[in-house]
Amino acid sequence: MCLGIPGRIVEIVDEDLLLAKAEVGGVRRNVNIGLVHHEDERVEVGDWILIHVGFAMSKIDEEEARNTLRFLEELGQEFEQELEELRESRIE
Repeated sequence: MCLGIPGRIVEIVDEDLLLAKAEVGGVRRNVNIGLVHHEDERVEVGDWILIHVGFAMSKIDEEEARNTLRFLEELGQEFEQELEELRESRIE
């Protein structure tokens, strides 16, 4: 199953390469923010994003992030599998 997972930006790693560090369920990984970080809208530390295969697909508000996380946690194994894939992923 391929899910978009809410994550919170904890660091802008490289603005030129459009990399930020996001945290999901205690796991911190670099993600590409190129799709959501542009002149009209910037990604900043503390923002919530929806992550899919290492890319920030959209910015979301905290309420949507928490509701989505709650739903995903109820899925159980599918969510755990997504977290495991995130743990194993590397974008440097």
